[in-house]
Amino acid sequence: MKDTLSVEEIDKRIQYLRRGVEDLIEPQELEWKIDKAHKEERSLVVKLGVDPTAPDIHLGHTVPLMKLKHFQDLGYDVDFLIGDFTARIGDPSGRSAARKPMTHEDVLGNADEYKRQIFKILNPDQTNIVYNSDWLSPIKLDDFIKILGKGTINEMVKRRGVANRLEEGNPVSVAEFVYPFLQAYDSVAMKADVEIGGADQFFNFVFTREMQRAYGQEPQVIMTLPLLVGLDGKEKMSKTYDNHVALEDPANEMYGKIMSISDEQIISYFDLLTNVPYEEVSEMQRGLIKGEQHPRDLKAKLAREITTQYHDKSAALEAENNFDRIFKYRQEPENIETFYLSNKESRDIGSLLVEMDLAPSKSQVKRLIKQGGVRVDGEKIDDPHYNINPEEGMVINVGKRNFKKIGYEKK
Repeated sequence: MKDTLSVEEIDKRIQYLRRGVEDLIEPQELEWKIDKAHKEERSLVVKLGVDPTAPDIHLGHTVPLMKLKHFQDLGYDVDFLIGDFTARIGDPSGRSAARKPMTHEDVLGNADEYKRQIFKILNPDQTNIVYNSDWLSPIKLDDFIKILGKGTINEMVKRRGVANRLEEGNPVSVAEFVYPFLQAYDSVAMKADVEIGGADQFFNFVFTREMQRAYGQEPQVIMTLPLLVGLDGKEKMSKTYDNHVALEDPANEMYGKIMSISDEQIISYFDLLTNVPYEEVSEMQRGLIKGEQHPRDLKAKLAREITTQYHDKSAALEAENNFDRIFKYRQEPENIETFYLSNKESRDIGSLLVEMDLAPSKSQVKRLIKQGGVRVDGEKIDDPHYNINPEEGMVINVGKRNFKKIGYEKK
């Protein structure tokens, strides 16, 4: 057995782990667990559970993944729990309606995508991937009833998403009531020391501590993180709100999206999404407050950092040059994609944009034109019924980042 860690070393580790954390319950327990794991020469059991309800990971999902990476930086292994069983039920936390049921095949397909993308952040050699179907699927009915006996309906009804839906007369399925029990049992099965997740998971995590006590285990430490605000500056980042940055976005698109965030989001994005040292982030914040730092310069640094992390330095610099060419120097981007038309017949602007995959429908084109978002060779189009004679090399752009050049198929 190793010697006790010094108070200074434990404090140093906890300060590193607290970056960006909204709730830490309880700090003293984390100190004790760090020291105990050190003495026993084992890793902490650090858990992040994810229900793979969609195949895409966006920057909002990376906030807890970055926290897992912080534990890895300190030498700990981490457990990435794939809720292949619970994903078929759906977590009601904060939801105004029930999630549509998913097949096990859909869940596993999404899980494969998650496994591929999380290693853009995590060290695979320090990551254990586990599935909760391993212990939830074999549970017998009498054992399941014992699990349900560890909590009350009263506790479940207090949850914001459930309470709101009941008050509004919207249905809440029994399966959704069961969800927190199964999530809590995950930590019992894994003997979790620490659980990481979004602030919307606070109730589930507190309930999990009670479940662990009921099974004679030390309760896990809770670390919740803020829900990342999306590109609109209002709602949490989500594909539903179309305000997200996907990890699979091309470098140019990723860079451009980051540059579009509000000035108020700069510091939180640095804090939650990057490895820029905390002291440097604090200095940036002071510079913004005093007017010594220009927000655009900090956004450019942020966009470089994030694009480099999910692509590479070369792609990030190319994306920055491309962005500056368009928005700083008012030039067209390099390497504009060419869309080949089959004929030179004139057509209305709506038909052309839909044909070129620059808009999903003519009604969307009308909205884009009304917002001033459609240009042909740099000239803004104001008439939604504008008739255009497509020419070789003509550049069409929709919004700030979507450019295509017209070409013709050679016969």
